[in-house]
Formats: sequence, structure tokens, C-alpha cells
Amino acid sequence: MLKSLTWITVFLWMILIFYFSQQPVHISNGLSTTITEQLIETVQTIVPLEEVHVDTVNHIVRKNAHFIIYFFLGIFILGALRKNGINRIRSIWLALFVCIIYAASDEFHQLFVPGRGAQVKDVLIDCAGAVFGIGTATIISSIRKRKKVPSKPLV
Repeated sequence: MLKSLTWITVFLWMILIFYFSQQPVHISNGLSTTITEQLIETVQTIVPLEEVHVDTVNHIVRKNAHFIIYFFLGIFILGALRKNGINRIRSIWLALFVCIIYAASDEFHQLFVPGRGAQVKDVLIDCAGAVFGIGTATIISSIRKRKKVPSKPLV
């Protein structure tokens, strides 16, 4: 059951990415602008800022969204592969490969969405997110394994 659940999580996350990618530019930009404005408002309650350009911050928010969504995709794919018995090194490379292919296909898909286009830099940002997600999950897994191994007495 857990094996199936890990793959269901992967496919639901991919559907979420597809959903965001199929939105026409005015809808996608409207959503990110709303998030950006709320973020600016929250930050200004803590640290008052003089001049904030919503468009500049919105661009940063949009690119970070690429990174974050693929960060989690990398983690989810790696986890699904590991739960299905794929060894550590192979699962890392396979998870990265799937993320790269999905990122490239996602950008290609955007060529057919009104007002959107494919950008190589978005694929690179997506891949960076996946690498960091896979790397983070691998490091955490290694730390957990080390803590589970009982230390041998010195005597």
C-alpha cells in the first residue's frame, strides 16, 4: 500500500505542475501577483521597506516557485523509487532523469498555452530545484541511517 501511495503522490504533484503550466499567462500572473503582494505586505509589517517594485518581486516569486515545486518533485520521485526497492545510486540518477524530462516536457507544453512560452532557464531552475530536493533527501536519509546503527563498544 505504501508503495502505491508514494507513486500516487508523485502523479498528483505532476498533475499540480501541469495545472499551473496550462494556465494562460493572465491567470498565472494574477495568481503570482496576489501572492507577491501578500508577501510584500507581510514583510513590510516586520521590516518597513521604502520602495518595492511588485513586478521585480513577482519575477523572483515566480522563479522560486519553479525551484520549490521541483524540489518537492525530486523528493517525491526519489522516495517512490526507494520504497519500490531501487538502490540508492540508481534511484538518485533515475529521479533526476525523470525530473529533467518532466521539466523539459512541461516547458514544451507551455508553447501551446496562450501567452506562455518555453524557456531554457526555467528548465535549469526546475532541475536545480530537483537536484537540491534529491540531495536534501539523500543527506537526511544518510543521517537517519547513521543514527540507527548502534555504535560498537570500545572494549
